[in-house]
Amino acid sequence: MIIRPITDTDLDTLYKIASESGPGFTSLMPDREALAQKIAHSMASFERSVTRPADEHYLFVLEDEITGDILGTTGIEANAGHTRPLYHFRRNTVTHHSRDLNLRRSVETLTRCNHYTGYSEICSLYLRPEFRRANAGKLLSRVRFLFMAQHPERFSDKVIAEMRGVSDSSGQSPFWNWLKTHFVDMEFDQATQLIGTGYTDFIDELMPSHPLYTCLMSPEARAVLSQVHKDTRAALRILEAEGFQHNGFIDLFDGGPTVECGLADIRSVRLSSACTVRIDETNAEAGNDFAQKNKPALITNTGTTNFRAVVTSEVSARQDTLIVPPALAGKLRLDNDSHARILPLNQAAPAHTGNTA
Repeated sequence: MIIRPITDTDLDTLYKIASESGPGFTSLMPDREALAQKIAHSMASFERSVTRPADEHYLFVLEDEITGDILGTTGIEANAGHTRPLYHFRRNTVTHHSRDLNLRRSVETLTRCNHYTGYSEICSLYLRPEFRRANAGKLLSRVRFLFMAQHPERFSDKVIAEMRGVSDSSGQSPFWNWLKTHFVDMEFDQATQLIGTGYTDFIDELMPSHPLYTCLMSPEARAVLSQVHKDTRAALRILEAEGFQHNGFIDLFDGGPTVECGLADIRSVRLSSACTVRIDETNAEAGNDFAQKNKPALITNTGTTNFRAVVTSEVSARQDTLIVPPALAGKLRLDNDSHARILPLNQAAPAHTGNTA
């Protein structure tokens, strides 16, 4: 298995993934034209020379090198809110107090905001159920962090992830059903389809801009505030282990939590390191950290358009030198004295087997 940037030849499989992922997975919607544009935008983003983040979007695929199957996707939005508003509800507590009557009542509100504009966003992580296997989730989960660590000029110093909120098997969201009843007469899948294709004008036109009192919401809607879809629980645990935290911002449509972390504070960023490559047939350096103990590591090259990443236990490390067998060096497009980044997975958080928004 190998991670690489998406190309236009992956459109058919990306459409399948968008269809499989179901309602609420707004970063990939089953619209061929929109997906083709997303692929073209990603390819252009990898090709750009960047000194500060703008509207770049990086989309990667996980490929089985033997069969050619695409096992999953993962992505990064360099500058959220750059081309269209990024809206959330912020959970606040408001206290009403009458000194004369000696009465006090605290109530929770949801207030629409653009708090995360300018943050980088990890997104589009989906591992196809029939391809879930050892190390597949590890690659998809952490490769973004190593790419960001290697190219920090392309990203914000703060990173978010919008987690998929609660919906049932038919795609019904309790949170959206309450909003639909009172504000927006539109089905959940129609709303997410509009968002997924980049249309956000209806948010300003139809959705409430004034604070909403959660005590007036249905019990079903209140119960899912800041909760994640059952298929996203593993993803949330992974990000929490990486250092991400939920600070009260939720999705406008399904109430799912957004989590955040400083780029430099992400566990995989802190524990990864840059190495100089030495290609060696024997791969038998004394004092190495990985090969003798047969422990896997995530290895990436330092490219953009030719970016590659794998999980392997075939390498060994000694100080700042990474000893790589020739076949693996070929897969990763590494030469002698080129550079790579390594993350020992025994020191990282657990593997991910689900999906995020």
